[in-house]
Formats: sequence, structure tokens, C-alpha cells
Amino acid sequence: MATTVQSVSIFGMIAGLIGVMALVAVNALFLIWMERKVSAHMQLRPGPMEVGWHGAIQTIADALKLLGKELITPREVDRPVYLAAPIVIFLPVLVSFLVIPFSQNLIIRDMNVGVLLILSFAALTVLAILMAGWASNNKYAVFGAIRSVAQNVAYEIPLLITLMSVILMVGSFRLTDIVAAQSRVWFILVQPVAFILYIICATAETNRAPFDLPEAESELVAGFHTEYSGMRFALFFLAEYTNMFIVAALATIFFLGGWRGPFLPGVIWFLIKVYAIIFLIMWFRWTFPRVRFDQLITLSWKILIPLSLANLIITAFVLKLV
Repeated sequence: MATTVQSVSIFGMIAGLIGVMALVAVNALFLIWMERKVSAHMQLRPGPMEVGWHGAIQTIADALKLLGKELITPREVDRPVYLAAPIVIFLPVLVSFLVIPFSQNLIIRDMNVGVLLILSFAALTVLAILMAGWASNNKYAVFGAIRSVAQNVAYEIPLLITLMSVILMVGSFRLTDIVAAQSRVWFILVQPVAFILYIICATAETNRAPFDLPEAESELVAGFHTEYSGMRFALFFLAEYTNMFIVAALATIFFLGGWRGPFLPGVIWFLIKVYAIIFLIMWFRWTFPRVRFDQLITLSWKILIPLSLANLIITAFVLKLV
């Protein structure tokens, strides 16, 4: 009997991983198309229109093009590290999906340390960027990698402190418990400052404009992935758009009630909220100019970290009084 249960559990995990890989691929294709259309309409132009309805399958054509491109490896790179970097940046985002609750019953593994697992694996992203930049033996790639390390270290601190304010209220690291605690009121109404701080930090953590200093095209060609081509280059893009989904999913779980909503199934509400957050992040890109690097670091260390600490202390004080 135990062997049968174990076999079913392993089969469920394998099926879940296959589903996650399919979701990651479809999500990336959709978000690339969405970004093109959002930027186009904000600039009063139509965007891709030719391949499919309103260019709906343009990104599929682009993906096939990348699959068919030659994988060029520069002569002077640190080859093992250079080849490992795209894999190291992509695999952690797959693991994070294991604990994300899309609805009350649609979750692969409901772990009591789900938040810690996602944040721990997210920290590997900066390691992969550092590997890619250093191994490329290119000054622009190295500059991008150094910027990424400084940026991620600076913005992980207020992001973690901000999430701790909500965790302190709930008393659990389990993501389903955090959603259950919002049965009466969403935490965006209770913790509006924490939500704003989280969105700013999440935008910086995913290297999105106006905080896209690690790959700043006008300064560093393409930053840390300058020397990558073909599917190696595509893996960096897959990771970037999947990380956008993950930070938006965490915002939905921590502040927007997760899958909760009237009439529609929970998974539909969850995806609506997630893509609304992603639209907001895309809106930032086409609205705000890129900040200088000194402004980027100053914003975190002198403004965001003190604000997040103050918010955490006030939260703890109010909970003690109640």
C-alpha cells in the first residue's frame, strides 16, 4: 500500500513539473506579445499585426527563429561557467512554481515554508547573472553583472522586510495560510505602504525599467547576456518573464487575496490579478525614464529600507496592542 501511495505521489510530481514547464513556455510567449502590444498602444502605434490575429502568434515565430539560430560561443569565454549560466538562471523559476497556490486545490506542494523556498531560489538569479557576465570575458557583460549584484543586494532587503510585515500578521510562512487570512479583507487595504514598497522592489529585482541597469541597452549593449545567442539568449528572456509572473503571484497572494473573488473560479481570479500586476510593471517601463545607478542605490538604502523597517515596527506595535 505504501509503495502504491509513493508511486502516485511521484507520478503527481512529474505531471506537475510537466504542467509547470508548459505554463512557463506559454506564459513567456504571451507576456512577450503583451509587452509589445502594451508598448505599442502607449506610443500610439499598432504593434505586431501580421502573424495571427493582431500578431498573436508572432512570438511563436520568433521562438522558432531562435531555435534555428546558431549557438555561437566566443573563443575567450570561461566555457563551463558560460554554458551553465542560462541553466542556473532558468531552473530556479521552475522550482518556485511548486508551491504557488493558483487556487484552493490547484497547488503542487503546499509547504509550510513556501515563502522561504521561493525567496531562496530567487536569490540564485543574481548568481546566474554574475556567472554570465564574468564568464563572457566582455567588459559590458561584467559591468552588467556587477550592477546586478549591487542592485539585487540592495532591493532584496526592503522586499524581505516588507513581506515580513504580512507574515507577522498571519503568523505563517505557508502561502495558503496567507490567502486564508484575507477571507474578510485583502491586505492591500491593511498594508498599503507595504504593497507600494513591494511593487517597487519587485520591479527592481526583476531588472525591469526604470531599474534595468544590468542590461541597459543604450549603455551596455545588452549587459550580462551580450555574448549569448540562440536558445541560450532565449533562456534569459524566459527567466525574466517567468520571474515577473512569480513576483506578481506573490503580490497577489500577499496583498490581493490570492484566488478569492466572486462568481468566477479561483484560478481565473488568480490569473486576472497576476496579469494586472504584470501590466502595471510593463506600464512603468514605458512611462518612467531609466534612473542613474547612484539614484538606484540611494533609493533603496536611504528611502525604501527605512520605510520598510518603520512599517514592520508599526505593524508589530499594532499587533501587540491588539
